[in-house]
Amino acid sequence: MSGNQSLCTHFTFVAFSSLAELQPVLFIVFLAIYLFTMGGNLLIIGLIWGTPSLHTPMYFFLVNLSFLEMCYITSVVPQMLVHLLVEIKTISVGCCAAQMYVFSILGLTECCLLAAMAYDRFVAICHPLHYSLLMDPRVCLKLAVASWTTGVVVESAQTTWIFTLLFCGTGRIQHFFCDIMPVVKLACVDTSHNEIVMFAISVLFIMTPCLLILCSYVRILVTILRIPSATGRSKAFSTCSSHILVVSLFYGTALFTYLQPKAAHSPETDKATALMYTVVTPALNPVIYTLRNKEVKEAFQRITLRRTHRQMT
Repeated sequence: MSGNQSLCTHFTFVAFSSLAELQPVLFIVFLAIYLFTMGGNLLIIGLIWGTPSLHTPMYFFLVNLSFLEMCYITSVVPQMLVHLLVEIKTISVGCCAAQMYVFSILGLTECCLLAAMAYDRFVAICHPLHYSLLMDPRVCLKLAVASWTTGVVVESAQTTWIFTLLFCGTGRIQHFFCDIMPVVKLACVDTSHNEIVMFAISVLFIMTPCLLILCSYVRILVTILRIPSATGRSKAFSTCSSHILVVSLFYGTALFTYLQPKAAHSPETDKATALMYTVVTPALNPVIYTLRNKEVKEAFQRITLRRTHRQMT
């Protein structure tokens, strides 16, 4: 480091600095999205918990996904809402590290959990006679625990490594939360080796679940095309359509963000894609799983009818 540089103890977010007049409007919009996301995911968890017919492996994983999405959006949006109301948008290095720990752990856990959900659909469609044996409660629990353990172990190690770097200069982050690449850019040491390792980790632990999902759906597609009746094909595909949409939204933004070299990142694209996977995707998941899932819709209708009947009597 040169003599006129000092180590950073705080970072300053400048993502919305050029939108000062719109920040109250953005606060209302993001608050509404946050409340909708929390309410929607709580509704899904409550429906599945209170409906015995939904106590199946598919919905066990959906409960895990809904809980994860609630934690995921909470790791970013409440702080962003506070910063939209204050003039100085700072965060200590320690709090920044804590946010990155939580956010990155949840992100990788979701990658693994989506792969487990794809495996569940693969077994249900390609091996229906052995489904209850291959996807018994112990197997489901092991898959969920493995997903969370992978996220915690891998991302804890990576985030710890990132915060062994020295950060100096102005400490201005061209972002609205402590994402990996915007923070690494603030390091005042050579980060080329860190970037290579982070890229390798991204390829290994993002692409591996993605390839497992693709392989599962190739086998599923082949099996569906062999079903003789159009009704049977439509019914089989309907059990996968919601998951396919969620996977497309999540992996589309994740691959674009984390499999680019540092030189290819720009503040504008980073912020746009980050808004997609931190705010928009968690908000869309409850919509996808309620509007496109017949069993969830029927469970919601039954509960609504029971409440209406109680009120009338």
